[in-house]
Amino acid sequence: MPASKRARYLLRKTARLSAGFFLCLSGVLHAAEAPPAGPVPLASVQRACELLGSHLQSVGIETCLNAGLSAGPIPSVRGQPLLYRDFLPKTSQGIPHRVLMLGGIHGDELSAVSLVFKWMQHLQDQRFQPFHWRVIPCLNPDGLLSDPATRTNAHGVDLNRNFFTTSDWEADAIGNWKRKTYSNPRYYPGPAPLSEPESRSLTETIRRFHPDIIISVHAPFDVLDFDGSRKPPKHFGFLDLHQIGTYPGSLGNYAGIGLDIPVITLELPNARLMPTPAQTQRIWDDMLTWLDRNMPRHDSPLYLRLNDHPWEE
Repeated sequence: MPASKRARYLLRKTARLSAGFFLCLSGVLHAAEAPPAGPVPLASVQRACELLGSHLQSVGIETCLNAGLSAGPIPSVRGQPLLYRDFLPKTSQGIPHRVLMLGGIHGDELSAVSLVFKWMQHLQDQRFQPFHWRVIPCLNPDGLLSDPATRTNAHGVDLNRNFFTTSDWEADAIGNWKRKTYSNPRYYPGPAPLSEPESRSLTETIRRFHPDIIISVHAPFDVLDFDGSRKPPKHFGFLDLHQIGTYPGSLGNYAGIGLDIPVITLELPNARLMPTPAQTQRIWDDMLTWLDRNMPRHDSPLYLRLNDHPWEE
């Protein structure tokens, strides 16, 4: 084959190989952005509300059924849907800031789940509110529905120690669990970061929802905790600021430190008894005031807001 003809042949072959490579790479990147496939939940939203409402007298089945909840794409270990609801802003002032609120990351903190349901009703009833909220009232339904309710999920993993927060996760998370808790099973971080469907679901929600602030409701330490680089609130109602510190694998470490998304943790004083209505209202009012004053000054880029719920539906 003449040298000039052979050179043209090699050039065309190289071009075809390069095109194939970039098409494959494009497919991989597209697949990485696709929503998680995950197994279909074994329980419907109605059945999930029947179970959850029967375990929480302060919520009840009808309240759960009327809350407008949907099933997330990734179910729990035992096939329970991870319920959520979006509350859109009741204002048209630009691109809304986003708040992610969750309860029940520990299944035995029943008051945390009940309080989030109360605040969902507030969001439903308010005539004016400027934010886009995504609310997950119970991230650990398997733990809550166990008899008795458990802090951990159905695999015996503390979901609030299962997030990816360090390059040497096994040494740090497992090491901290052994050193600090003497291998207490209540705080077991799991065999690997994000080994659990519930923690994977939450990280996927954070990645796709792009919250400006995360609020996580817990019990029973009776304090207000904060992780992130911004100035924390001094109190929400009767809950005074007392920063507990971060742990390997915790949500505060993952999002507050790693992603620089402020994480506000409300530790109620009792895991089973709800605060009084007056106390609940004071916490809510102080929280809304702080959010209004401490949201980022600039909107997130519009391209981050267009390809996820609720515009995709």
